[in-house]
Amino acid sequence: MNPFYRCVLLLCLISLLTTSVFRTRQASAALPTDSSLTFEISDKPQNSVVAGFDFSNLDRNASACQDFNRFANGGWMDKNPVPGAYSVWGRFTQLDEQNISVLHDILEGLLNKKTLAPGNEQKIADFYGSCMDEQKIEAEGIKPLESELQRIASISDLLSLEDEIASLHAHRIPAVFGFGANQDAKDSSQIIAQLVQGGLGLPDRDYYASDEAKNKATRDEYSKHVARTFELMGDTPQEAAAESNTVMKIETKLAENSSTRIQRRNPEANYHPMTKIMLLQMTPDFDWGRYFRNIGLPEIAKVNVGQPDFFKAADKILKDTPIADWKVYLRWHLVNAASNTLSSKFVQESFNFNGKYLQGTTEMLPRWKRCVASTDRALGEALGQIYVAKTFTPQAKARAREMVANLVTALKDDLTTLNWMSNDTRQKAIAKLEAYNRKIGYPDKWRDYEALQISRGAYYNNFVSAGEFEFRRNLGKIGKPVDRTEWGMSPPTVNAYYNPQFNEIVFPAGILQPPFYDPKADEAFNYGGIGAVIGHEMTHGFDDSGARYDANGNLVMWWSPDDYKKFTDRTNCVVQQFDSFEVEPGLHQKGQLVVGESVADLGGLTVAYAAYQKSLAGKPRPKDINGFTPEQRFFLGWAQVWAENIRPEAARLRNATDPHPLAKFRVNGPLSNMPQFAAAYACKEGDAMVRPPDKRCQIW
Repeated sequence: MNPFYRCVLLLCLISLLTTSVFRTRQASAALPTDSSLTFEISDKPQNSVVAGFDFSNLDRNASACQDFNRFANGGWMDKNPVPGAYSVWGRFTQLDEQNISVLHDILEGLLNKKTLAPGNEQKIADFYGSCMDEQKIEAEGIKPLESELQRIASISDLLSLEDEIASLHAHRIPAVFGFGANQDAKDSSQIIAQLVQGGLGLPDRDYYASDEAKNKATRDEYSKHVARTFELMGDTPQEAAAESNTVMKIETKLAENSSTRIQRRNPEANYHPMTKIMLLQMTPDFDWGRYFRNIGLPEIAKVNVGQPDFFKAADKILKDTPIADWKVYLRWHLVNAASNTLSSKFVQESFNFNGKYLQGTTEMLPRWKRCVASTDRALGEALGQIYVAKTFTPQAKARAREMVANLVTALKDDLTTLNWMSNDTRQKAIAKLEAYNRKIGYPDKWRDYEALQISRGAYYNNFVSAGEFEFRRNLGKIGKPVDRTEWGMSPPTVNAYYNPQFNEIVFPAGILQPPFYDPKADEAFNYGGIGAVIGHEMTHGFDDSGARYDANGNLVMWWSPDDYKKFTDRTNCVVQQFDSFEVEPGLHQKGQLVVGESVADLGGLTVAYAAYQKSLAGKPRPKDINGFTPEQRFFLGWAQVWAENIRPEAARLRNATDPHPLAKFRVNGPLSNMPQFAAAYACKEGDAMVRPPDKRCQIW
């Protein structure tokens, strides 16, 4: 998956880089009430549920003008505490659960099918079946790792250490650093090799570098987790404690030389193309020729080095650290990556740290849910092909295409009249918008899994086979033209993304369902839901990072200097706004980390609102529903998407690592910048949901 995807929800899952994943016109009407409005609108009986919205999800004791998230979602939040197996519970999670149930039925049906079709059906059933075979997994314990552990034990010098790093990379375990294929940022028609920083066990380099008390506590817990895992592998407590210290020392050195997530948001900072000779000169102690041969790439013409300073430091760390210490480090990263495929004691230990400690969950997901997710990761398009045949009709695809077209038109209209943008930049922006490739539902060309070897044997072996297949498939692109038909998410995924190097907006079938889109619902709810999601992805092409890519997906400055300064001044307003939001006392959102997603939320809502207003032209004005005007329903449609409860541990983790703001800020943040919202709910200056004119952020 491309490291520059911009997603609507949570973190996009990619193999090499940890970067972001979604998950003005005046309103025409307003209610004649004051800012303390609680919407006890009528004493007459009203329907609690209409298509697209459940009005019992409101908190009518809250003020829409003080905390719209609480007003719109408070009832839902009170009725939906976070289940024990989850760190967060929201409308995304609920829809994801629905899709998982559909996939579960498909997979169980294949397991029980007497005669499976050779090819994808057989592979899907065998992969899922091997994951579900608890008795076999339990009996094998750590045996599936024996050959790789023996290979690590036999490392005797720097060259054999480098050989093992290559072997782990072929299994998609980015020990020390990550390697893969990606588009050339300045020649988007070509695929080149790419090197990126890596090698850490904690979620972010700041966990190692920061002296803040919570980070120190996390380091201590992580060290204990590493030691306990070594004990499960058969080491004594004394040996395990010493080995954990060794892992921490190496990872801390790597972290201290790693770029921050905010630094990596600048695409120019990640673009350093080199020839192999230049690479060898930069890191003289690492045998790159041997490494490339080991991973099956004898010739490399060009390599993009994402973070050169990291590789200079890593080269020295590799040379100066004793081989015995590296063997400990590699043992840890092997078992850490494999833990969830092994016997229950390893699964439980992994969950205790990654689930309980880091995210606050109190119980593990049932095995079938974990196996459904694993099968989707390994064979996403094979499984997705069956999923869309059951769930996504041609009519649904046509309706989604129509709404995307309406949103593109609305953004074009906005660009045409934008008063702060010069005509030259405007024409280039419109050309970029019109060049968007629009992908809806599922790929036109399905992925070929013929080379993937899957059996009903050990689950770990299938896990490794799937990783090797994906690694080879990825490397096979190097030196070849870009395949712009490729998708970065499987069809059942409840998410969406914009890829600046493909200049595309992508909406999997999984998200084109209620509460985002309901064909039976009032259009105000749909435009506030899926319409704003579509607008969000579209405006990612013009966020702080996406704006640096042109219509062809090349990293090039196409803005005039004056226009770009005006643009960055406006995005800096969003940075400052989100810096002010408190996750918990003393802990604030990182505005520079979440600026891309927050700019896309604000832009998406602005464009979707304009598109909804345009859709009403020439038609009778829609009636109020349960006392809510069409404009008010639009904003309720947006808010209900983000109805969510989250554990404090998970909120802290996301604040440290996720380029998406917390859900409550995704509701209140952009709406407080919109005069359309204030007009719809009769909010006035001084209300929390109305930012003062001199602090109001407006881009589109």
